[in-house]
Amino acid sequence: MSYINLILASASPRRREILSTLGIPFTVMTAETDEACELSQPGARVEEISKRKCLAVQALLQKNNRITEDTLILASDTLVTLDGIFLGKPADHEDARRMVNMLSGRGHTVASGIALWYRGKIVTAHELTTVHFAPMSRQEIDCYVATEEPMGKAGAYAIQGNASRYITGIEGDYFNVVGLPVRRLYTTLKEAFNITL
Repeated sequence: MSYINLILASASPRRREILSTLGIPFTVMTAETDEACELSQPGARVEEISKRKCLAVQALLQKNNRITEDTLILASDTLVTLDGIFLGKPADHEDARRMVNMLSGRGHTVASGIALWYRGKIVTAHELTTVHFAPMSRQEIDCYVATEEPMGKAGAYAIQGNASRYITGIEGDYFNVVGLPVRRLYTTLKEAFNITL
């Protein structure tokens, strides 16, 4: 395989950390993207938003004449759903409390989509993981929200952080919950482009 210039079309520190941990070199570039979406299926929704992010960065690179044969663009989007309700990033602390209260003592689904652009071709895929929370008291919810960890996180929690003490189990890919479905990324790259990172 030739050298690949991987562009991560995401400002997420979690996604950067996952790629760095895997030892994959990359650069970050983001572009303004409309994330309003009418699709009701979580998998289709995160794929569509990932695709928009990917194509926005591709257009920016194209405009600046910065695309080469080695350019590979990766975008991703993560969404938490419970009882058909989408839980995005909390607007404020009260919204975070509301979300964590909904998750308390329940299982919910985390959907992460990926979009990959390489040599004029774009492919999308997604992964679903179920996460189970232990029941949380009002005091525990307040203490967790006070850590500021829920802010900026889909579903108002970070599985790799303080929320881990409240999680009783997961079914599926752990990294999918963090924000990047590593196994799905690997298989999609291999099958669509014959690339292994």
